[in-house]
Amino acid sequence: MKINFTVPFRRVAPTAIAVAPPIEPQERAPRIARLLALAHKLDAIVRAGEISDYAQLARLGGISPARLTQIMVLLHLAPAIQEYILFVSAADARFVTELALRKIARQPRWDRQRELFEQTFKN
Repeated sequence: MKINFTVPFRRVAPTAIAVAPPIEPQERAPRIARLLALAHKLDAIVRAGEISDYAQLARLGGISPARLTQIMVLLHLAPAIQEYILFVSAADARFVTELALRKIARQPRWDRQRELFEQTFKN
């Protein structure tokens, strides 16, 4: 003899939960954004004491100290400009050149940097 009994208002656990796959970027990050991210990463390595100085970092990376300095100059840009560069689309980034950004980074005042950036790239 078999007795069937159901509990009223009993919840049934879902057997499978549909999880959306993580959103992958559709395009590769622009070169200037990758350089800026690299500059932040290299600066963090030196500050953490993993590598003693930028000269040693250049030797390990197989680049000249002058080129490393050019990359690290991007850290002197105003935070608003850095944010724009890191999140710019590839279509808009083709107008942003590293040379022009290094010239802007030479300006010590961030408000002046933003003005120069607007004049140079957002016309």
